[in-house]
Amino acid sequence: MTTEFASPAAAATDFDVVAVGAHPDDVEIACGGTLARLVTQGYRVGIIDLTDGEPTPRCPHPDVRRAEAHAAAAALGVNHRAILNLPNRRLFDGFEARVELAKQLRRWRPQIVVGFGQATPLASPDHWQTMLITEAAVFYARLSKWDEQFDGLPVHHVSSLVYYSVLFDPTAPVSGRGPFVVDIGDFLEIKMASVRCYQTQFPPEKAHLLDLVEATARSVGGAAGFHAGELFYNTRLLGTRNLVTTVLPPT
Repeated sequence: MTTEFASPAAAATDFDVVAVGAHPDDVEIACGGTLARLVTQGYRVGIIDLTDGEPTPRCPHPDVRRAEAHAAAAALGVNHRAILNLPNRRLFDGFEARVELAKQLRRWRPQIVVGFGQATPLASPDHWQTMLITEAAVFYARLSKWDEQFDGLPVHHVSSLVYYSVLFDPTAPVSGRGPFVVDIGDFLEIKMASVRCYQTQFPPEKAHLLDLVEATARSVGGAAGFHAGELFYNTRLLGTRNLVTTVLPPT
């Protein structure tokens, strides 16, 4: 059964941005600062986790991880979060998983979907499968004459799919086009607070991973002239009507 967390009076419909992860904590690590910034800019922002991420070595029960996810969503200020009931460690791109996520996209009706952009060697293979499922679900969400597969939910056309990176090497190749960095200098502490909500995943003996998340944000941001940033890749070439404002360093 899907677990959902919503801010007061939040309806899961007509979102500006929805970020998709394999497990609770993926989205926070990859783009938590960007989501927090979007919320303060007045956009409706949601998170969908395909699995609850359990079992893991230090988590006594899936409800604990769900509670951590709820706390992290509250830290970021996002409007809605859903944890689907797909299986951690056995997550594979397939018809049922594609349809399940497509149903959510038809309900939430986001303009932009943000998701994994590459495999994560030596980390969970669920990440790569999530990328494949997300790409397919964005396509399935807009298919007409297939209502019986989607509980009669109306079709929805996602305007843009954007990839995020969870690798700690900003130079690692991603299949998308048009790399860009979002300034999260004023939101780095919020991002890190959301990651720290996952005490089962980042106990004191793994504090160095938190340092690595923060250092990566500072490195990526510094390369773009910010105090901290998060790296994304657009799935189509980015364009501009003003070369000057596009290429000048931020002020």
